[in-house]
Amino acid sequence: MNIPNLLTVLRVALIPIFILLFYLPYHWSYLAASSVFAIAAATDWLDGYLARRLEQSTPFGAFLDPVADKLMVAVALVLLVQAHANIWLTLPAAVIIGREIVVSALREWMAELGARAQVAVSSLGKWKTAAQMVALIILLGNPPALTFIVLVGYGLLLIAAALTLWSMVNYLRAALPHLSTDVKK
Repeated sequence: MNIPNLLTVLRVALIPIFILLFYLPYHWSYLAASSVFAIAAATDWLDGYLARRLEQSTPFGAFLDPVADKLMVAVALVLLVQAHANIWLTLPAAVIIGREIVVSALREWMAELGARAQVAVSSLGKWKTAAQMVALIILLGNPPALTFIVLVGYGLLLIAAALTLWSMVNYLRAALPHLSTDVKK
């Protein structure tokens, strides 16, 4: 177990903490939940940076890092959909979670074909992640009211959802030659 892997495990361990903080009946609970989520999001960048910088990439880290990211984002989206209960949050949340399922399945299938590199993470995915994380930090940190800052969070989440769809189309386009060939049994 190295530092990057410990940071990834920490990200998973922070999920129940930000859930608990989100539901506490205090005026500061939203800000506390958002702060814990922001720390978890920062560890996502930091563990990757350290793994490359210290040359400590491991198969365990390569497996757990994307799982931790998807878990924390999906949990945050589910909390927010329940709290906000409107189409401006529910629709992009469904798009983001649905895309993660499709792309994860596509990557797994392409790996079985030995063509995993054709559906590797792109720079578009980095922009999507940045918009998504900032949106989630904003939305977790504020009560579900139509304030200016919440509207900014909705806007960023809609941008993240659009980038999510765009990146999914790019992944599907890259995989299309493999999807359209006959499977030999």
